[in-house]
Amino acid sequence: MTSATTFAAAESEGADGPISLPAALSVAAPAKLSARPRENLVHSLHDEVLARLRDFIVEGNLDPGARVPERLLCDRFGISRTPLREALKVLASEGLIDLLPNRGARVRRIGEREIVELFDVMGGLEALAGRLACERITDEAYAEIERLHHEMYGCYLRRDLHGYFACNQAIHDRIVQAADNAPLSATYTSFAGRLRRARYSANLDANRDRWGEAMREHEEILDALRRRAGAELSDILFRHLRNKRKAAADREAAAPVPSEIAAGESA
Repeated sequence: MTSATTFAAAESEGADGPISLPAALSVAAPAKLSARPRENLVHSLHDEVLARLRDFIVEGNLDPGARVPERLLCDRFGISRTPLREALKVLASEGLIDLLPNRGARVRRIGEREIVELFDVMGGLEALAGRLACERITDEAYAEIERLHHEMYGCYLRRDLHGYFACNQAIHDRIVQAADNAPLSATYTSFAGRLRRARYSANLDANRDRWGEAMREHEEILDALRRRAGAELSDILFRHLRNKRKAAADREAAAPVPSEIAAGESA
C-alpha cells in the first residue's frame, strides 16, 4: 500500500456515528492513542513528498525559471494538490523555488553573479565550521562522517549521482553540526537550500571531471578532519567551494531562459 493510500485509509477511520455518554467515556483513552499513528502518517506523507519534490528539482528535472507543473507532479507522486502545495511552501522557504501570487510556483533562477557571491559566503561558513569542528568533534561524530565518506565513494564508483549527492550533503552538514555553534548552523542552513541545486549541477560540468575533482577534495577533507588539522581543513573547504562555484556558475549561465521570463526581460 502506498503512503498516499495509507493516508487516505487513515482519514476514513473513526467515521462511526454518535455514541452514548457511557460509551464515550469508556473509549476516551483508546481514542487518544489512535490519534498518534494517524498524526505520524500525516507527517510521514509530508516528509516523503517534500523529499521527493526536493530531489526532483535539485536534480535538474525542471530548468531554472521553469514553472512547477503541479498537475503532472501530483500524477507522478500519486498525491493531491494539498500535500504538494505544502511541500512547495517549504521549498520556497529554502530558496529552491519562488511562489507566484495566484500563479503557482517557479524554479528559482540564480544569476551568475549571485551564485559566485553565495558560494563565497558558503565557503567562508564551511571554512569556519571546519576549523571549529576540528576543535570539538567527537570520535563518534568523526566515525559517522568517515562512514558517509566511504558510502559516497561507493556511489561515485557506481556513477550513482543521486546517492553520491545525498552522502555529500550529509558530510557537509555533519561538519557544521560538529562545529557546535548555533548561530553558524542557522546561517549555514539559511544559505544551503538556495545553493542545493547549483551544487548538484556542478558535478555535471562537461568541460572537466568536476565530479572526480570533488571526490579527491573530499579525501583531503576527511584526512584533515581525522588529524584535527583545523587551519588546513578550513583552507581545503574554502577551496572546495571555490572550485565548485565556477562549474555551477557556468551551468547556470548556460541554462535556457523560459520564454515568459525572456519576454519580460526584453519588455
